[in-house]
Amino acid sequence: MVDDETSADEIRAWLVERTYSDDEQNLVILVYATTDGERYTCKERALTSFTGPARDTYAAIDASPGNFGDVTDPDERERYAAEARRMANEHEPTDTI
Repeated sequence: MVDDETSADEIRAWLVERTYSDDEQNLVILVYATTDGERYTCKERALTSFTGPARDTYAAIDASPGNFGDVTDPDERERYAAEARRMANEHEPTDTI
């Protein structure tokens, strides 16, 4: 099992979901979650940033605890945990996805 705590100031989260925004055209939402599925953080990217100069999407990110929200839905928590663990087992944090 991968430890989500990277330092006293940061938490590691793994890419668990990539979706298109319903509200904004050309916006991709990247959801990263901890391997226990209890916490998540999101990044938004303009779809054009994937075709222009390199802006890689990494298998994992490290972020401060204040950037995370709690996953309150039990089914979503289980899904996020399973996908985060799969990513952690199959990829290095700096792998591009």
